[in-house]
Formats: sequence, C-alpha cells, structure tokens
Amino acid sequence: MLTPIDADEHGQLMIQYAMVSASLWRDRDFTLFWVVQTLSVAGDSFSYVAIPLLVLRGTGSVSQMGLLTGLAGAATILTGVFAGALADRVDRRALLIVCDVSRAILFALIPIMWFFSPQIWLLYAIVPLAAGFAMIFRVTYVAALPNLVNPERITEANARLSATYAAAAVGGPVIAGVLSGLFSPTAAIAVDAVTFGVSAVGLCFVRLRVRAPVGEARQPDGLSWRDLVVGVRFLWRHPVLRALTMLLWFLTFLTLGLTDIIVYYVGHELRRPDATVGYVLAAAAVGTIIAAFVVVPARRTWGFGACWIGSYALCGVAIAGIGMTRSVPVVAALATTVVFGIGVAGICSMSLRQEVTPDHLLGRVTSSFWTIHSALGPVGAAVLTASAANHGVPATTLAAGVACLLVAVVGTLTPARQARPERLAVEVP
Repeated sequence: MLTPIDADEHGQLMIQYAMVSASLWRDRDFTLFWVVQTLSVAGDSFSYVAIPLLVLRGTGSVSQMGLLTGLAGAATILTGVFAGALADRVDRRALLIVCDVSRAILFALIPIMWFFSPQIWLLYAIVPLAAGFAMIFRVTYVAALPNLVNPERITEANARLSATYAAAAVGGPVIAGVLSGLFSPTAAIAVDAVTFGVSAVGLCFVRLRVRAPVGEARQPDGLSWRDLVVGVRFLWRHPVLRALTMLLWFLTFLTLGLTDIIVYYVGHELRRPDATVGYVLAAAAVGTIIAAFVVVPARRTWGFGACWIGSYALCGVAIAGIGMTRSVPVVAALATTVVFGIGVAGICSMSLRQEVTPDHLLGRVTSSFWTIHSALGPVGAAVLTASAANHGVPATTLAAGVACLLVAVVGTLTPARQARPERLAVEVP
C-alpha cells in the first residue's frame, strides 16, 4: 500500500469516464490488460491484509511482521538485478503470464498447507518468492505499457490503471477483513491465488506492439550484472532520474514498513477486530483514486517537480500524525493522505521514466531504478517495526514523518524540482 513502486496500481468505472479520453476505451488490448490486472489487484489486496493478520494471529509480534516484510523487500531487490534484462530480452507478455501463474501456485499453497496444520515458517518461504515474481511482473508491466498506448497517452494510461486498481483495492481489504474474521486469513489468500490464475488467462489474449527502432533489437545473449549497469548508467546521465533514485532511497526506508505499523496499531494497540483493519486499509486505497483524478491536470499545471516534492511533503505530515491519535477514522484519513501523496509521486515518476527511456532499455532502467531505491527498504521495515515494538507507534511515526518531510525539503535543492524534465536530452548508453 505504502511503497512508491506499488503506488502505480488501482480503479472505478465512473472515475475513468471522467479522466480518460475515449480513445483509450476503444483500445482493445489496453482495455483487456486493464480489466484482468484490476481483477488481479483486487485479489492481491486480500493477501495484503490477510498475510499480516496471519502473522499477527500466529505470533502476536509486530517485529515478526516487519521481518517478513523485510525478507520480501530483500527478495525484490535481488530479483531486480536481472528483472529488467528479462523484460528487455524475452517476450513481455509471456513473462507477465509466467509471473501470474507462479504467484497463483505459491499463494494457493498457503491455504492448502493451513488446512492440515498452520505453518508460519511457510510464509517466510512463500512470501519472498512471490515478491520476486511480483518484482519481475512490475518491471515488465512498466516496460510493456508503452507497447500498449501511444507516448502522449502514457500519463493518462498510468492514471487510469492507478485509479482502477485503487478502486478494486477499496473493497478488497474490507472483504478480506470480514473473511478473516468469519473464517481465517487463509480464505482471503485463496481468493488472491484464483485472481492470479484469471489474470494469466486474460493476458494470453493481449497483444503488445513492438516499438524498438531498427537496429535496437533486444539482445539474445545471457543475463549478467552488466544489464543492471546499463540501467544505472542511463539513470545517472539523466539528472532528474538520478535525483529521484537517491531521494527514494531514503523515502523507501521510511515507508516500506508503514502498512505493518498500521495493522499492528489498529489491531493490537487500539484492539480493533480484523474487519476494522480491513476498513482502514480500504479507506487508504481511496487515496490512489484521488491521486489518479488530480495527477494529470496537476502535472500539466504545476509541473513535475512541484507535484513530486509536494506529494512527499504531504506524506511526511500525515505519517507524523498517525500515531498521535487513537481515533480509527482519523488514522484512516491520515493513511489515505499518505497513499494519495505516494500515488501522485509514483504516477509522475513512472510516467517520466516511460517518456524519456528508449523502449529497448526501459526494462533495465526500471529494474535499476527500483533495485537501487529499494535497497534500504527491508532494513527500514525492520527498523520501523522494531521501533514500534520498543518505543511505541507514536514516537516511531513522528520520527518517520519528520524524516520524510526533510527529504522532501532536500528535493527542492536537486534537479527533481524541474517542471518539465521530460524535455531534457540524454545520451543513450
């Protein structure tokens, strides 16, 4: 919910009519891609609630939740080393399908095993593996989007996907919380496994266009660390992408563990039932819908820098306030504000990468971008959750919020403040 890379994902029909031109509606392949991914994210929001609840029920420890989040983050980083090269060298649609099928199998194993006997250790094996496939999927999804829409529609397409994904995720946590309370969190995880299977089938009917110019065909040779270097070199040569990567290095450290803290705070310290946890996370998902409404006109009016930096400044204020209240509706409102800020910033940064990166490099650039800025995420999740356990949620969220605000202030001193960075000319490595 609260990670920058994951701010690109969520929707609602009335919203799309208001914010996207009819031309995207007539695009068969984009629409099919949008439908199946919305369904998949709706199911994924079940696990998003159910897995922390499963750990909380089995261990009662926020530190254990943070450890699992950290392991998943570490798996994401390791996978990111080669995910971009895969996205640039193999058939992107086939790669998306493989990732969905793999996650369907992995998440199906959890309820099957729990039927016989609860095995918390299994989560520490399955969740990082699933996170690795999710990383490959996200990198490939970003690289594939320009193969679905024209360049001038990229920000609109990202906004539409973000809005629809978020709307799907609004109902998901609520239903997941109810299912977890009535049956078990494993029932919600089973739903997620099914939606990954449906998504894989739907993707079989999506056609991607080839945009690589003549002479820039994807290389058939094997994967190596040099693929990551190619992406890093492009990021370094683009002053705005370089600044964003370094700023997000710190921001991911501060935000990756926030979902665990919110689940722990509402479910344990405020002693609210599982369904209430689901309501809070569902309310937070509305933030991405609102972000999708405003991001296109906001970026057009104020420019990239003001939108990106202002969004994270807003996040800092909201994070600081989460632990200062014992009112569940206020916690929900602040969480919604955090997700809104990350949503605006995430859509802006992903659209910028897609606009300025050549198609034959997009997978590797995306992979390098996420791998670098996510490097401190697992450590941050462990530190934040350990701090919440030892020093309490109020002190932890206050420190994280102030730090987030300081990073946003530093951003005003970097090239990230530019209004139209997509116009910069950068030498392609």
